[in-house]
Amino acid sequence: MNTISVIRQLVEKAIYIKQLTPEIEKGINDELTRLGYISDVDYEALELLMDELDEGRIYLVPNWQ
Repeated sequence: MNTISVIRQLVEKAIYIKQLTPEIEKGINDELTRLGYISDVDYEALELLMDELDEGRIYLVPNWQ
């Protein structure tokens, strides 16, 4: 069975919309907490997300409260 992890799906969504929203960030954090570890695939996805943020291709959206 070949399933895509929740973290990878959230990273793909952030890359697609070119924004890291508070909801996506919370979803990633919640999944990391739930799992208690990070797989190699998830690590690579998060590394890609950080690279995209560093290069300015994805924008961090502030939390509006």
